[in-house]
Amino acid sequence: MVERQEQTAPDAVLTRIGQVVMLHHGGDREEARSRFLDLWAEIGEDGDPLHRCTLAHYLADTHDDPADELAWDLRALSAAEELADGRPGGDPGSVRGFLPSLHLNLAADYVKLGRAEAARSHLRRARSTARALADDGYGAGVRSAISRLALRLGEDGGPGEEDWPPGR
Repeated sequence: MVERQEQTAPDAVLTRIGQVVMLHHGGDREEARSRFLDLWAEIGEDGDPLHRCTLAHYLADTHDDPADELAWDLRALSAAEELADGRPGGDPGSVRGFLPSLHLNLAADYVKLGRAEAARSHLRRARSTARALADDGYGAGVRSAISRLALRLGEDGGPGEEDWPPGR
């Protein structure tokens, strides 16, 4: 029984994060930020990288200050890189489809902060990792957002990868 509870614990944390995401999407940004911060304190800086990545990714969206948003998006990317680089307990496949969105968010953060070169760097990374996106609504949305940001940055809006979109 203990083993079964340990196996469901990660799902329980992701479920709790999802519940706060719904609260945020429902319009209660302040309460969502408060609950996310409580979860962050519970999970801790050394907690499960998937939990930290997911939580920091959504927590960034609850901040008004672009510098705070950037700090949380950087935490999300750092945790994702722990998963992607094969560290013990990591699962590279679990974040492959998340990296384009993480880099896109960082690019947008840097645009807000007036740091165009840093934005372009993360936009390039978003493009290069976008091959991992599924050919579904989520993938199409991220690819579209990448193209919109490229146009905003005065780039051609092209994907920068020969196999864009995936499967071509």
